[in-house]
Amino acid sequence: MKWKVLFILCLLLLFTPAFAQEVGQGREAAANPGKGLIAIAMGLAVGLGALGTGIAQARIGAASVGSVAEKPESFGMALIFLLLPETLVIFGLVVAFLLFGKL
Repeated sequence: MKWKVLFILCLLLLFTPAFAQEVGQGREAAANPGKGLIAIAMGLAVGLGALGTGIAQARIGAASVGSVAEKPESFGMALIFLLLPETLVIFGLVVAFLLFGKL
């Protein structure tokens, strides 16, 4: 229970500047008030994609090493399976670049 409360407090501390209003920016701030949220979304797209890829590759890598140790001819398939999760990071980068165009 303590960890959930600590996690929520950390999120609030991290995201509070994104919700703050820009003072003194005039029409530019009124035209695009969500710049901070877009920047957070860009970071989350790449960061969470990389985290998921790392978790997936850890499990796939361990299984593929065991498979190649027993059958060396399965190296090609193990390599393909190891490279598949990398597409998640590539998609995250594409989303980040698309969001960067909205800043």
